[in-house]
Amino acid sequence: MTVKHTGTRQPTSKDVAALAGVSQSTVSFVINGKSVVAEATRRRVEDAMRKLNYQPNAVARTLKTNRTNIIALFAEMNETFDANETTPYIDAIVKLARRHDYDVIINTTHDGSSALKRLAGKSICDAFILMDVRREDERIATAADLNMPVVLVGRPNNARGLDVVDFDAREAARLAVDELADTNHHHVAMVGYEMESDANEFQYANEFFSGARERAEQRGLTFNIVPRLVDGWTGIQRGADQLLQHADDRLGIIVRQPRPTEWLLRTLNERGLVPGRDLSVVSHCSDLSATSFQWPVTNVSTRPQDVAAQAVSILFERLSGKTDAPHCDLIEPTGITRRGTTVVWPE
Repeated sequence: MTVKHTGTRQPTSKDVAALAGVSQSTVSFVINGKSVVAEATRRRVEDAMRKLNYQPNAVARTLKTNRTNIIALFAEMNETFDANETTPYIDAIVKLARRHDYDVIINTTHDGSSALKRLAGKSICDAFILMDVRREDERIATAADLNMPVVLVGRPNNARGLDVVDFDAREAARLAVDELADTNHHHVAMVGYEMESDANEFQYANEFFSGARERAEQRGLTFNIVPRLVDGWTGIQRGADQLLQHADDRLGIIVRQPRPTEWLLRTLNERGLVPGRDLSVVSHCSDLSATSFQWPVTNVSTRPQDVAAQAVSILFERLSGKTDAPHCDLIEPTGITRRGTTVVWPE
């Protein structure tokens, strides 16, 4: 059947029904996610919607279903945060939400609980994902009182019954140290946080540092965390002497996040040191970041797509009415990928 609409008239659900050969009520069931529609019929309706470039009326759908089909994602983005680390999580959440016919609005400010109250009060979203969750996060109490699905990415000291997804940073640190111990290194140096920041502010950072220290002690390696005196490349440059004090005796350096990894590699290049020849570098960052540097870096992946997928999965469980016990899910590292920045020293 050929359906025509002329002038500037927007296609309607009646046009979709005619093209798909179904009733308007069936089109409505598909739009609103009702499970009573056969899969073959659903595909036919969706194909007709695409051909006609039909967009359901969001206001009308909200009135019918009491749903906006919008998720609010809180992700801090400022000059001190590493966008190269955060962006893969955001990208994955947006793509996964679209598979459920949901859109994502992103709040990148640090307005805390006031932003949560503001968005919830406007009734423009159905659920929240909060990233960059601190151990003592003032947003948690507000989020727990919203009576809406909320998933936290990061572990607070008290989640107040909210669902939590995080990465097992302690195990990631152990893998990084084991890589250096297994390749016969003697010393481990770790690039720390900026001096004025609190490494204990985030649970994953605290566990990464403490996990690396514990593992180095177990494996008989000397261990030193070198804080950055200031933020940025300058911070690593100023701490380079301390980082490299054992550069002539089988040194391995562990670093977190893409930007500090890049700054470290630039500093080594300035000093004429080649990772994989003179010393080793292991980074805790995504695989995409690890392969983007001047020297592709041995890494333990942060698995951003898997963390995002678990957060979105839990969120839609809650949106569908599931009321089981709160999740506290740790995504395990899948291992370490050795690249050219690891020296394999003789025994």
